[in-house]
Amino acid sequence: MKNIKNAKWIRHPEVYVDQVIEFSKSFVTDSEVESATLEITSLGVYEAKINGKRVGDYIFAPGWTSYNKRLQVETYDVTGMIKANNHITVGVAPGWRGNYMAAPFHYAGNFIGAKEVALLCALEIVYKSGETQVIFSGKDWRARQSKVRYSNIYNGYIYDSDYFDRKPKAATEFPHPTEILIDRVGEKIVEVERVGAKKLIITPKGETVIDFGQNLTGYVEFTVKGEAGETVKIRHAEVLDAQGNFYTDNLRDAKAEAVFICNGRKQKYKPPYNFYGFRYICLEGFSDEIKPENFTAIVVHSEMKRTGHFECSDERINKLFSNIVWGQRGNFLDVPTDCPQRDERLGWTGDAQVFVKTAAYNYDVERFFIKWLGDLRADQTVWGTIPHVIPDVFGVDDECSSAWADAATVCPWQIYLSYANEQILKDSLDSMKEYIEYIKTRLVDGIWVQHWHFGDWLNLDGSSDQDCSKGTDKQLIATAFFIYSSEILIKSMKLLGEDASEVEALRNGSLEAFRRRYMKEGRIAPEYATQTACALAVRFGVSDDIAETAAQLNELVTECGHIKTGFVGTPYILHALSDNGYVKTAYDLVLREEYPSWLFSVKMGATTIWEHWDSFREDGSMWSTSMNSFNHYAYGCVGDWLYGDAAGINADESNPGYANIIFRPLTDERLDYVKASLETRKGLVKSEWKRENGKTTYTFVVPEESTATAYIGGKEYVLKSGTNEITE
Repeated sequence: MKNIKNAKWIRHPEVYVDQVIEFSKSFVTDSEVESATLEITSLGVYEAKINGKRVGDYIFAPGWTSYNKRLQVETYDVTGMIKANNHITVGVAPGWRGNYMAAPFHYAGNFIGAKEVALLCALEIVYKSGETQVIFSGKDWRARQSKVRYSNIYNGYIYDSDYFDRKPKAATEFPHPTEILIDRVGEKIVEVERVGAKKLIITPKGETVIDFGQNLTGYVEFTVKGEAGETVKIRHAEVLDAQGNFYTDNLRDAKAEAVFICNGRKQKYKPPYNFYGFRYICLEGFSDEIKPENFTAIVVHSEMKRTGHFECSDERINKLFSNIVWGQRGNFLDVPTDCPQRDERLGWTGDAQVFVKTAAYNYDVERFFIKWLGDLRADQTVWGTIPHVIPDVFGVDDECSSAWADAATVCPWQIYLSYANEQILKDSLDSMKEYIEYIKTRLVDGIWVQHWHFGDWLNLDGSSDQDCSKGTDKQLIATAFFIYSSEILIKSMKLLGEDASEVEALRNGSLEAFRRRYMKEGRIAPEYATQTACALAVRFGVSDDIAETAAQLNELVTECGHIKTGFVGTPYILHALSDNGYVKTAYDLVLREEYPSWLFSVKMGATTIWEHWDSFREDGSMWSTSMNSFNHYAYGCVGDWLYGDAAGINADESNPGYANIIFRPLTDERLDYVKASLETRKGLVKSEWKRENGKTTYTFVVPEESTATAYIGGKEYVLKSGTNEITE
């Protein structure tokens, strides 16, 4: 940032809530331009144009950060856009603001701390003569209302194609911090794919609906003419109900509408400031003949490179994997949101924590999480607590939940493992320490007892519409996660050359306390025994007899025949089974098609991951209307088992970033083949096993810069660079 801190924040002199304001300035250049650079940010989200051409391809800039503490600045090279006579316009919309769920809390539905939108920018022009001109945002700019008459992230927009504010006013300067400005840290948000309409439907209610065939996050580009003054409306939804009618009850208070006021001329339009989560759109008020080819869904998300691929002989699993990827695409829009469609779309820490490993297989998410973890650290309270959502819009100071708050340790550690990024551990170490120190104040005889927790959210042991957190004992979960996070902190401190003895003593005290209270003869005591309790005890190494507790878990699963875990237990249950010899049971869960299972949603036609095991039931009913997202990626955490166990591609903690690769593929007679690939910092890694004529052939590809070991049938194989083949 070279010039922007010398600019002035500007806004419209009048307050217009939920509107887009267009700021503009004309200027001339007197000599030949050598270079031109625009530094820009906003309160809200902006779209800048110079001489009518859009600047860059970054949409929803400057993204969503903890606005009162960190605000990103983007720097664009605009040299080729400058002429002799110039006009710059910047539309600014509210963006991530006005959250209904946040209304009862301190922020009162206001993410940016100001009702009105605002702009800050600096345009530097360097002439070939050596002279420099800098154009700053200030009171010499004009401000007018735009054709976007209404813009709200949940309700949608109203665009009046014939409106023109004929009375622009001088922009008003106002004081707002510039010390919070940072260069862009995260990935920019971009348009990544166009999806054509698949089907035109007339529902039993007579609604005109277009099906795009895929639940996605983005918006619709459409062509319309209409009569002057005619209003058309596009409504967005994820599913049709049991009767085949358009269904929006699960959106709660979000209207998710696009309203367009025609001017009598044929126009093509797409919204620059709004996004939706949808598969279906319902068209209202169109006097034109409705043609599917006039409607295109545009997929948007953070610009992440696709790194991982998985395939097997069972097309149901392949569809599940596709749903996992689409779930990540739909919810990795600058922050790891829980869902993209209803009146929420928040960066829930628990969802991010359970999915980060899968995320790092599917895509290069290093930069994405560096940015989000920066906001997590910024929003961590003085007590060390981690808010439930990042950026924090609830503003409840002394509150955090185990498994959710543990994103402060789990996410940095996974980014370190996937990318050998030691800096993320250095940046996060104090945050980890403060979080563990906070829990220390809540321990009673080694057990974390003094707090409210989400528990095993949406589990099938005891949850209901009224309380989604019943089931596994919350103190058991909290203490297990404390032990797990303490272990991550200990490893991080040692790696960075710090003395971790105090944390080790604290961890060991809780480990002993856990075993005294919750363990009996190597098993979880009967009164506490659930699939989640056993899975955590095994996976986190808190059981005093891992083999016996794993056997107990296997018994619990085989007795009922299905998975019962929620958000806390699901990421670990398959690993706890397959790591301890119960590979068939793990595959039984993955290959099960009846409810509850991952493949149940596939059977029911899902194209993303559901929030609930039974978001849509076989009888056509819904789990609920109050909390029922059909694009909620948390249960997509099964993806890391598909990569790491079914295909067998694993990073080595002692040599991260896939500098040393551990191949440990697990076969099952119900599959003929499994193959996966991963583009790492060291190069392309591949793993495949294939069963033919009673033999299984394993093929591994190792990058030249990596070492690798394969473990097959109890044997250890040291692999060479390039392609390795083993037959058993």
